[in-house]
Amino acid sequence: MTTAAQQERSGPGPVGPDSPDKPAGQLWNVNFRLYFTARTVATLGDAMLPVAQVAGMIQLGFGAGDIGLAVGSFMAFFAGLVIFGGVFSDRFNARRLMIGADLARVLTQSAVALMYATGHVVLWQLCVLGALNGTAAAMFQPGVASTVPRVAADVQRGNGVLRTAEALMTLGGPALAGIMVSLISPAAVFTVHAGTYAVSALCLGTLRLAPLPRPGEQTAAPGRTSFRADLVEGWREFMARTWLWSVIGLWMVLTLAVLGPLTPVAGASLVSEHGAGAYGLVNSALGAGGVLGGLVALRLRPAKPLRAGALALTGYALFPLAVGSHLPVWAVMCCVLVAGAGWAFWGVMWATSVQTQIPGDILNRIHSYEVAGSMAMFPVGQALAGPAAALLGSDSLLLGGGAVALAVCAGLLAIPAVRGLGRATA
Repeated sequence: MTTAAQQERSGPGPVGPDSPDKPAGQLWNVNFRLYFTARTVATLGDAMLPVAQVAGMIQLGFGAGDIGLAVGSFMAFFAGLVIFGGVFSDRFNARRLMIGADLARVLTQSAVALMYATGHVVLWQLCVLGALNGTAAAMFQPGVASTVPRVAADVQRGNGVLRTAEALMTLGGPALAGIMVSLISPAAVFTVHAGTYAVSALCLGTLRLAPLPRPGEQTAAPGRTSFRADLVEGWREFMARTWLWSVIGLWMVLTLAVLGPLTPVAGASLVSEHGAGAYGLVNSALGAGGVLGGLVALRLRPAKPLRAGALALTGYALFPLAVGSHLPVWAVMCCVLVAGAGWAFWGVMWATSVQTQIPGDILNRIHSYEVAGSMAMFPVGQALAGPAAALLGSDSLLLGGGAVALAVCAGLLAIPAVRGLGRATA
């Protein structure tokens, strides 16, 4: 149950997605259209970035280790600071923090574009700008959780629409970046990337949301006056929800054993066996599956969303199993299509559960712990992928990853707090 004050923090109207006075047609209100534009345009820019980063550095003679450092600087600062971003979002105005983060990323990506345009690209400078970009992203991300319920009359439909658009942008972004790098230069892609953050900041700044309480007026626990106390409270609230911490614990296993190794090992296997074109087709199938899963999530409203999401997530095991079994490319694409759909459907069910089950005054902090826990094992899994493949063999590693994915889904379904979590209501 949520108090009136908590509902005020989540925006006007009930927190839950099923209120009878919120018809589905009201999803596309002005605020949601602005937020949808902000997230879709920014996601397109983020999907273009890896192509420009890799292609640009290779053109200038940098090696794989240099590329790893440049990319890793972003990830390290994002993962390390996102928890603090959650506290800042709850203590202050989350929307203003998101706008500030977008404007900071306009500056960092404009600086990178200038470096590539002039041909004066220095590795340590790329790493510093990547770290600043990761810091800004860490300040931005926690506010996403509390903004969706404030702009979407129907939280699940809102998440479904956003997830579908995200899949489409992820599908088209790399192709667009490749064309721009070939016809113009990597600098053009970084310029566009900076522009996407400017559009995001403009849209977020134009939102008209119900006023939030001032920091001193929040209904917090007595004596919560320090930054450290806010961190502790966020952790205590996170651990108080069995369905939440148990999912993140299992997700860390999935990330370490499946998600981290999957991209390098499956990519190397597909390219060596079928060529780079086949790898591109498989990635396209994954994106198409994401669109399909998002569309299904727009229509299907299970009474137990995490149970339904966990059942759908079992389809993701087909990805590593298909590649590790050396199926024909068309069969791998079919399996990956199912995997992408299951992944997207789970994502909508999970995001909606988090955004509707947790009170607004602690949502940003809990979301930051969720993001940090979800990502913690990813770089470890990637780092261990090479040694594990050398020790066990790529096929064994992929087949084992498929088995672990199925075991994680079984674990989700075996936990009463996860499988029994119902839909939130007003």
